Amino acid sequence: MTDINTIRNLRNNHDKSINRIRKELNINWRTAKRYADTDLFPKETHKKKSGMMYVEKWGSIVGHWLSEDSRLPRKKRRTNLALFQELQNLQFPGSYRTLCAFIQEWKATHYNEFKEDQGFERLEHPPAEAQLDFGTMEVVYQGAFKDIKILVLTFPFSNTGFAVALPAENQECLLEGMKMLFKQAGGVPRKIRIDNMSTAVVQRKSKFKPAVLTDGFQQFVNHYGFETQICNPRSGNEKGSVENKVGYIRYNFLVTSPIMKDFDTLNHDLEIQLIQDRKRMHYEKGKSIEELWIEEKGELLQLPDVDYPVFKEIEVSANKYNEILLDKTRIHVPHSRNYSVIYAVLRSESYQLVSSDGEIIAEGPRPYMNKKRIIDWKVILSDWRNKLSTMHYSRYWKYLPERIKLYLSHPDLKEQFKRLDQLLNLLTSHNLISIDQHFYELITKDSKGDDSYGVDWGNYDAFLKPTSKKEDHHE
Repeated sequence: MTDINTIRNLRNNHDKSINRIRKELNINWRTAKRYADTDLFPKETHKKKSGMMYVEKWGSIVGHWLSEDSRLPRKKRRTNLALFQELQNLQFPGSYRTLCAFIQEWKATHYNEFKEDQGFERLEHPPAEAQLDFGTMEVVYQGAFKDIKILVLTFPFSNTGFAVALPAENQECLLEGMKMLFKQAGGVPRKIRIDNMSTAVVQRKSKFKPAVLTDGFQQFVNHYGFETQICNPRSGNEKGSVENKVGYIRYNFLVTSPIMKDFDTLNHDLEIQLIQDRKRMHYEKGKSIEELWIEEKGELLQLPDVDYPVFKEIEVSANKYNEILLDKTRIHVPHSRNYSVIYAVLRSESYQLVSSDGEIIAEGPRPYMNKKRIIDWKVILSDWRNKLSTMHYSRYWKYLPERIKLYLSHPDLKEQFKRLDQLLNLLTSHNLISIDQHFYELITKDSKGDDSYGVDWGNYDAFLKPTSKKEDHHE
């Protein structure tokens, strides 16, 4: 700007010709002419974004996904790789690098995340030594969100991991889960490192005293013959292998709250996925995880011939309302006041109430088996109504009942908006499961007899009938 001001000063205030200015400043004639006689106005320098992420639908889809994930805790958000795999299912023509560049720019303009990096001492891991820990995951079960526990066992020598889903983190679930993990591994680790979990440790390790195990866990240890190593308090790096594996399982196999039919099915799927995962190379040993696991597996202890029975027996009493307190939940048991002594036999998923004479008074699932959180469909449908183009790509779309998915899949955007509005009105007095179960009468009543959806629902349901049992877990 200083040079431009000099040119314009010589031209306007000293009446110099263009040629004279050129000679005095030793510049090109056209440059002198341009800045001497042309009006200079400020111009907007914003560059229009180019590329498939900006000029096509992909950026809008990814931005919507990132916006949805930003509302969730960090551990529930999808990784770049998970997002890329979902885009590939939508026939995304771009590369992983293109997606990562877009996500980096999107995050820079929407939110910042900071993490503190600490250095830890590298630990050596002999074969057949394992680490064990719980992780909390979220699934969709019977149309609602449900928090479950994933018990993960890792062998740092080979980086092999095993995992089972459990309903809670109590001692019955811990021991039942360890039995399942040993069975998957085909043997028992020689040593297992755990943190100071209350289900296994009654007194924490200190500088001068060793940790004290609970009686139930110590009896389990004696039966299987492994050695227990307890981490120092607040020293997660001492079991860094299993800490990393919990995150790896969450971000690779349980991304975006998968739909769970039941625990057995989920555990079978997890086992298959982790077996397939062993085909990848170890991060530093130059061999596949499977090769290293075959080498390590020979060092395991043999499984006992006798199966270990996992249960806990406690004495309970009934109040004047015939209620028993179990898992911090009151359960009504008719005539329970008539028994002076009642024993509760607790297993990982069920309970039995037994009298002193051995009579079974009541039985059923543990209260936490039915503990769920509703999906806030009002907020989700409102978001979709404001941005119709992202509805079918939303992380929540797969949780809708199939009938409602079809109802919302009308090709006309105005009709989509109308139907979303209709469902939102119904949600003020019904939940989504109820709307799905009474779909015909509610939609017909709300639309005043007008068949606005143009679908023969009888034929549609007949088509779905052979697979209805498989789809029951959606809602």
